[in-house]
Amino acid sequence: MAGSWKGYTFVAATVITVLAATGVWNPFPKLWTWINTSEPIAPGTTWQQRLGGTPQSVAVVGDTVLVEYRTSVEAYGLTAAVKLWGSDADWAEVAGKGADAVVVTGRLLTKGYQVLDPHTGVVKRADTEASAVWTYQNGIVDLRCAKGDDCRLTAWDPRSGAQLWQVGTGSIGFVLDAANPDLPDTQRLGTDDVDDDVAGPTQMPGLFGLPDDGRVRVIDTATGRLVQTVQAGADQRIAVVAGRVLTITGSAGDGTCYFSVAATDPPRSGLVWKRDGLNLRTASSGSACEQDRDPAGGDNVLLGVDPYGRKQLINAYDGRILWYGDKKAEVLAIDDGYAVIRDGDGALRGWSFSKGKTVWRQSGKEKAGVAITPNAVVVVSSGKVTALTRADGAIRADVRTDAKVFATGPDGMILVSGRDMAYLPFS
Repeated sequence: MAGSWKGYTFVAATVITVLAATGVWNPFPKLWTWINTSEPIAPGTTWQQRLGGTPQSVAVVGDTVLVEYRTSVEAYGLTAAVKLWGSDADWAEVAGKGADAVVVTGRLLTKGYQVLDPHTGVVKRADTEASAVWTYQNGIVDLRCAKGDDCRLTAWDPRSGAQLWQVGTGSIGFVLDAANPDLPDTQRLGTDDVDDDVAGPTQMPGLFGLPDDGRVRVIDTATGRLVQTVQAGADQRIAVVAGRVLTITGSAGDGTCYFSVAATDPPRSGLVWKRDGLNLRTASSGSACEQDRDPAGGDNVLLGVDPYGRKQLINAYDGRILWYGDKKAEVLAIDDGYAVIRDGDGALRGWSFSKGKTVWRQSGKEKAGVAITPNAVVVVSSGKVTALTRADGAIRADVRTDAKVFATGPDGMILVSGRDMAYLPFS
């Protein structure tokens, strides 16, 4: 009996192969499509697209979805995920905002970059000399060094490509390359469940701090002038935040670290504000007070800890305390307008800096990860993704999924699971 079944199977396979080879009937494409069809990664999505690989990043650019892989970039329509264009590139970033947004691409270890139209992929402007590029809502800033001692920083309008300003910075001993290399500003809080770039580009800072082997060259972005060069001491770290130059000093003594923070307004060297005992989390534990990272925070707000272990949020511009917590409170996300705080009972609450009070609260979020974007507060907890309005915590989306949130737009967010990408609209 077993032999008969084997014979029937062999005959059937032979017949199907002959029919497919002669063009009479070919079931294999439909069979492969069936095998390759993915399960929905979340309920309520308007579309789900199988990608050619695992994305490095995803961004919503107007009505276009930009997908960055390791060696290529693709763009899809936001409405139905129709592929619009593709390009060979090692990195891609978004500059501008709304209808004026553009895509900036380049290759690693290769000077220059291209500015592309997000809808068509057409090159709007090309550069062949810049080694590093920073992208913002209101500008593109690049660094080029013709010789070892002749470096220039240039700002461009994202949409028109017009030069806004250019300033000489002298020699730069520290190598800066590719897109958005680290600057001495704030270290944004985040979670593994949400992509680090989910909030998209920010506004260009009023002061741009260019690192240079222990020194920081401070450029005024309103006038395009080099206004100060700051040298950090052996026990100091420099950060340029909210139009201020912060000098953070960490001294070891009595088995602990003693911190102080002083803020100045270049080119003047007089103090704007100073706080002794304020720990901005610039030193790793057990590092003998060696400051090896930028201060924690987001945009113009700093996250600090006082000598008693109480968390506080500080306006970097004038040193005002915007929120004062207790030892059990944990700050999960910050931007210039809001903070999300987890209290000792595990509840989340949204804190408005403009109102100086809690504007929403959610219970049962002991292990939640949070990110604040211009469009929503994203909360990921226990296999669930929730999007809340920033101002009052109203639910805009609430689905069960193990997918990672990569981007948000005004009307929805992009979820990615492996090679599958989906668009979940806000209600």
